[in-house]
Amino acid sequence: MLKEYRYDGSRKFKLSDVSTKETSLEPDRKKAEAKMQKNFEKISALQKKLYAEKKEGVIFLFQAMDAAGKDGTIAAVLSCLSPHGVSEAAFKSPSSTEQAHDFLWRVVQQAPMKGDIAIFNRSHYEEVLIYRVKKLWKNQLYADRIDPEKALENRYEDICNYERYLWHNSIRVVKFFLNVSKKEQARRFQARIEEPEKNWKFSASDFEERQYWDDYQEAFEIAINKTATKNAPWYVVPADQKWYMRYVVSEIILHTLEEMNPHYPKVTRERLDQFEQYKEVLQKELE
Repeated sequence: MLKEYRYDGSRKFKLSDVSTKETSLEPDRKKAEAKMQKNFEKISALQKKLYAEKKEGVIFLFQAMDAAGKDGTIAAVLSCLSPHGVSEAAFKSPSSTEQAHDFLWRVVQQAPMKGDIAIFNRSHYEEVLIYRVKKLWKNQLYADRIDPEKALENRYEDICNYERYLWHNSIRVVKFFLNVSKKEQARRFQARIEEPEKNWKFSASDFEERQYWDDYQEAFEIAINKTATKNAPWYVVPADQKWYMRYVVSEIILHTLEEMNPHYPKVTRERLDQFEQYKEVLQKELE
């Protein structure tokens, strides 16, 4: 099932060819939610081994249009993880300090240590999404040797190089695009306006960004095609039905951790002998 949603450079991604809803071949809601609960148990067990082994780390990266469900999915699927060895970074508009550095500077600082899991709520991909849609390169300063018209293409290349660098240094990158339809986004925006407890989620900027829907769709399609690789794949997950989206994300995360195949470190004979000595001392204290 995951092959349907995976893009690793072996085939072209075209947004118009993929659905924002589950296919008729997938399980129904009750079965999916029951399977997801079992996935949580397995994910939790594997994370404990990953943290203990400290051989490899992983970044789970989430990108989407507004109201696609990034926050809810991260909370629902990854709350099963132990806080030890897990971090979440939410990348909002860059600060003046961040803008003064190279575009990957703030992301590099959030990379996980080996044994850890990092969750990126938005990411360095903002730098080729909004950067492309709003043509931000036209208002930025560059060294004289740099052609601003090539800045966007350079960023795709830099992102691929950075993710390759992480792979070479025992850090995986798994990228999710939560694919919501324009009609479903409208429904969720309307709910945020009409339901008082959701008012805080809606802002004028959300509605303004919606005017660029087609431009963002094109930007996502281009970014995925230019940066999908075998070692840093994209998963394009249908997001119109939250329960199904969360189920699929749990399957992908479980698959990734199973592929990493972490184990608890083996204890040497010497240490086991020490344990016996400690045990004797402790036993005497209990007598």
